[in-house]
Amino acid sequence: MKSNINTENTQSQMRKGVLELCTLSVLANGEAYPTEIIEQLKESKMVVVEGTLYPLLTRLKNANYLTYHWEESTSGPPRKYYRLTEQGEKLLNELEHTWDEMVQAVNKLLKSNKRK
Repeated sequence: MKSNINTENTQSQMRKGVLELCTLSVLANGEAYPTEIIEQLKESKMVVVEGTLYPLLTRLKNANYLTYHWEESTSGPPRKYYRLTEQGEKLLNELEHTWDEMVQAVNKLLKSNKRK
């Protein structure tokens, strides 16, 4: 019997669900431009493309969680560097707390329901 659930789609949705937390976490280390953010996410095995990251950055900026400034580049056009605002730092703390609680709950369920 064929499953109706697309595993790759489920994995993609799980990644998208934590992308905001991961992006804020990258920016907690200091300002960065989108290519640097993507590189750090990829190093952590978070597969993300520009088409996913740019709308997220815009949404976070419009909600006052991020700010940015332009900086000239020696290797091309000016770069837009993003950084957390005070509100962004608060959001990151809240999301980290939520993530910790969720990981604990999921791990508890997985351990208590191990297949025998």
